[in-house]
Amino acid sequence: MNKSELIEAIAKSSELTKADAERALNATLETVVKAVAKGDTVTLIGFGTFKSVKRAARTGRNPATGAALKIAASTSPKFTAGATFKTAVAGKKAKKK
Repeated sequence: MNKSELIEAIAKSSELTKADAERALNATLETVVKAVAKGDTVTLIGFGTFKSVKRAARTGRNPATGAALKIAASTSPKFTAGATFKTAVAGKKAKKK
């Protein structure tokens, strides 16, 4: 599923126009990106968590030559799937508490 198909599905299930669904999706994605870039964690219960993680500097190897090279420290986005999402993908039914 690509973005336009997702917009279509959102519009259909929420009875919005495609333009409204696209604006809502874009606003949601933009908000998540800004929050994670700022260092905040975005948690959507049942779906998952978006956060930024710091990666330390390390030494790697060039696979072609075997020469050692330095990899600089960086900050990367990370998504961790929630329990409901994991069970849905695994094809299992969610446990009731």
